[in-house]
Amino acid sequence: MSQPDTAALIETARKAADQAYCPYSNYPVGAALLAEDGRVFTGCNVENASYGLTICAERVAITGAVAQGARKFVALALAAGQDQPATPCGACLQVLVEFCPADMPVSFAPLSGGTVRTLPLGDFLPHAFRLEQGQ
Repeated sequence: MSQPDTAALIETARKAADQAYCPYSNYPVGAALLAEDGRVFTGCNVENASYGLTICAERVAITGAVAQGARKFVALALAAGQDQPATPCGACLQVLVEFCPADMPVSFAPLSGGTVRTLPLGDFLPHAFRLEQGQ
């Protein structure tokens, strides 16, 4: 899968959500991140009794990808919620803009069925902080 196949990425994200560790919120989230080289990295949310240590599915996927040598990404899919899908939180968006172009498609859908929506990453965080801005 070297080109974004939204349906396949959403299905992969849904399967990743099955692995979520979310005993506090009972809100599983799955992510599937497509690297430029065609590899797909998955993530799920992992909660902690010390809530600030919880990590979102998107950050699990991207940190795993980076740990395996991937640095460029072409698409992200998220699966969460029963009726209304969730979008990435601000912390995840900031991490994503470190490695992903503003025009990268981000697709999001409920855990099963429902409508899949897709927006460019830049639409979520149009004025993201980048290192070159702080110099």
